Amino acid sequence: MPKIIECVPNFSEGNDEKIINAISEAIRKTTGVSLLDVDPGKSTNRTVYTFVGNPDSIIEGALNAAKAAFPLIDMRNHKGEHPRMGALDVCPFIPISDVSVEECVQVSKKFGERLAEELKVPVFLYGAASNQDYRKTMPQIRAGEYEGLEEKLKAAEWKPDFGEPCFVPSWGGTVTGVRKFLIAYNVNMLSTKEQAHRIALDLREKGRSPSEPGRLKACQGIGWWLEEANIAQISLNLTDMDVTPMHVAYEEAKSGAAELGLAVTGSELVGLVPLQSILAAAEFYIEKEGLMVLEEDQKVHLAINRLGLSTLSPFNPKERIIEYCLQTDEKNLLISKTVSDFVKSVGSRSAAPGGGSVSALVGALGCALAAMVGKLTYGKKQWVHLDTRMRALLPPLHGSMLRVLELVDKDTEAFNDFFSAMKLPKETPEQIATREEEMQKAILTAISVPMDLVVTLNSVWEHLEEMAGIGNINCKSDLQVAARCLETGVQGAVHNVETNLSDLKDETLKNKLREQGRSQAEMATRSRDKILQIIEDRK
Repeated sequence: MPKIIECVPNFSEGNDEKIINAISEAIRKTTGVSLLDVDPGKSTNRTVYTFVGNPDSIIEGALNAAKAAFPLIDMRNHKGEHPRMGALDVCPFIPISDVSVEECVQVSKKFGERLAEELKVPVFLYGAASNQDYRKTMPQIRAGEYEGLEEKLKAAEWKPDFGEPCFVPSWGGTVTGVRKFLIAYNVNMLSTKEQAHRIALDLREKGRSPSEPGRLKACQGIGWWLEEANIAQISLNLTDMDVTPMHVAYEEAKSGAAELGLAVTGSELVGLVPLQSILAAAEFYIEKEGLMVLEEDQKVHLAINRLGLSTLSPFNPKERIIEYCLQTDEKNLLISKTVSDFVKSVGSRSAAPGGGSVSALVGALGCALAAMVGKLTYGKKQWVHLDTRMRALLPPLHGSMLRVLELVDKDTEAFNDFFSAMKLPKETPEQIATREEEMQKAILTAISVPMDLVVTLNSVWEHLEEMAGIGNINCKSDLQVAARCLETGVQGAVHNVETNLSDLKDETLKNKLREQGRSQAEMATRSRDKILQIIEDRK
């Protein structure tokens, strides 16, 4: 996977299209980055840009954006609803793919150092990049905002991390660092600004005071008036979506509004959002309302509807969900090939794709057939009494199909990684040691992928067993083929594990994995025979 870092600079200009476009163009012209979103706010007078790139290009993109803004934004004239202390107010870097937090810390420091050196402005570090507890969060550093910055810079404890402690009137100060993916999320209310702020105080983690904390962890919030929509908003920053997901914040806001007799009319996302946060919202409403929704695009549609994300403007998933925005080259993926091309690639004069990928594909087909029988049972009048059971059986069968399908390519990737490690130089003792270490890492991955396949496929048997006993009897042969495909997928993956174990140096682990594989293979054979008998006994 390529190294991908996301950068989300917030510039203090949300009305002047020429300035907004000039910054956009500076980012867009940077080699190696992709500008994913530009989200201006008139009332906040602030624009949030979202772009991605590798560690080197992302720094250049951020610097180019800042350089474009420097002669165009004058903080002496800036007014807006959002707290701010500088023209480039905050510039966070977020790890997205194959990048550690520490790598992002180094990126933020390189950016901060160069920004201070090239534009002669004060730069502060926050989040994971800061090692000073009293100036680690944005509210701490931004306290006093732009208007208080000149005096603040005179204090020794507020010496910038980069640049001189000199006030630059047109610019102010910039904060940069590393954080988890922050979801900027606004809940729409038919209320006054003061009522929205009252609810925000009840929700945000710090609440009204240390003695009156709010209800939501990892949540910052204020209430403001959105002039262009003639409504109030509870403006929330969800700083850890695993602690406080978007749907939890929305439901809590609705609860607070109901207590005051106020109407919530949907919500709004600023910038982009991870797919997982949307799917988590969908799963919440699926469980809450007793729904059955299997396909990802339908879950996305449900979340958009229940959260009211299209209330103020259309929410296009392809433009607002970060995974959908990233351009991925799928032409080389095995699962993107036609059936004919896949078979031909297996039959070519190449070791990959081989038995591991074929085992995954066969297993995925077994899951798919089982899911198909469930879907041909569910919702049909003659089997309406089985709807409740189909609602329970279909999600794990459908989910296993998707999970196993991913392993088709992962097996080939693991094989290629091992051979790449084998090609490392081995002329010096250091090179030999490095090569051996990388080979052992790669072989463990090459073993873990088929073992993952084995465990996933064997978890399907209990669901297939029930489906075999009650599912649409007209699909008898499909159930029989499903059972044989699952067993073949398991056996093939176990053969793959045993082959790769020969290169593993850890004898204790080798014996343990070999025994696990054999036990899993026996389980698959027993399960296959049991299910075939159940199907055969049905009249």
